[in-house]
Amino acid sequence: MTRSVIVLGAGMVGVSTALHLQARGHDVLLLDRKAPGRETSYGNAGLIQREAVEPYPLPREPADLLQHAFGLNAAVSYHWRALPSLLPRLAAYWYHSSPKRHARISRDWSTLIAHATSEHAEWIVSAGAQDLVKESGFRLAFRHAQSYAKGVAKARHYHDTYGVRFEALDSDALSAAEPALQQRFAGGVHWVDPWAVNDPGELVARYAALYQRRGGRLVSGDASTLRQTSHGWQVITAEGPQQASDVVVALGPWADDLIRPLGYHLPLFVKRGYHRHYQVERQLEMAVLCADDGVMLAPMSAGLRITTGAELALRDAPPSPVQLAMAEKVAARALALGAPLEATPWIGARPCTTDMKPVIGAAARHPGLWFNFGHAHQGFTLGPASGRLLADLFDSQTPFIKAEPFAPARFGA
Repeated sequence: MTRSVIVLGAGMVGVSTALHLQARGHDVLLLDRKAPGRETSYGNAGLIQREAVEPYPLPREPADLLQHAFGLNAAVSYHWRALPSLLPRLAAYWYHSSPKRHARISRDWSTLIAHATSEHAEWIVSAGAQDLVKESGFRLAFRHAQSYAKGVAKARHYHDTYGVRFEALDSDALSAAEPALQQRFAGGVHWVDPWAVNDPGELVARYAALYQRRGGRLVSGDASTLRQTSHGWQVITAEGPQQASDVVVALGPWADDLIRPLGYHLPLFVKRGYHRHYQVERQLEMAVLCADDGVMLAPMSAGLRITTGAELALRDAPPSPVQLAMAEKVAARALALGAPLEATPWIGARPCTTDMKPVIGAAARHPGLWFNFGHAHQGFTLGPASGRLLADLFDSQTPFIKAEPFAPARFGA
């Protein structure tokens, strides 16, 4: 049965949800305050990470915690003033990051990530986006022999447990594969299965254009105007009030602003991140993660994009230059880094849950209200797969993977 549905949020997750619901024959309205792919989906490393079979736990090694706490590593940074607000969430995140619990979470998580590239594949062709995508993977580079050995051991574990492919590269092989690197690394890991996108925001925009070519409506509006009515849901747009029987919240780091007033107190928080583009004398062959420092060097159509690790701060706090400055130093050691291409860095927020899994499914107390958010670092990767799962649940079909691990109900009513 055809239903009318409003999808709130035109990032990768929202656009993907709209495409899947549209393909099932539903009347879909996609709403955002900005053009598609201009927020969190724009600011990532451009990787569809098929190898990311385990979500990022909170570090538990004392040495790692001390490095992060005192800002000695670019991978994680804290805003100390935010810690009182964040501590309950971080404590729950710590709880779920224990090896035993993380292993259970990873088994659930990996069922969704297994469909990352296959769910993107058809739309890349249909949207005419082949020029944006390289199916060549990306590389990790390790400064120290010990971290290289650990990285290879972890890659073998991923291969043996989940079937993802990799190649171990010694120091000479890494230097030969990436001649732009001027730093001598101890070795590297080449993840073979991921795909690299040279303009992540543009890929979302092309998916949105595909949705529109297929008859979908894209309007500008403010999700905070959402109201429940006697017939379903209403939102105010630039084209006036729009109504539908159902609404999907795909607002990423802004989801909590909308659902909390409705009585849904889910354990959500954000990890902020920065990026900036730079000139380089010689471009990398593919994205390289400086693994010991948590700094990604990603070739983009706009230049070399340097992305930072996670900044634990309040979502709307003023930006801090500390983490990106550290990342610039890491990049300048690795290759011949030129001038930045933007006056100011980009900053965005990754929407996270304390158990590291997205929230996908029906809300408990409001008929016609659906959730699809909380993908942390992998919204760009998982948008099409999680959109498909949401559409299966929306149509009361047998979901293509087990849905219970991602259901809102796991946090209680």
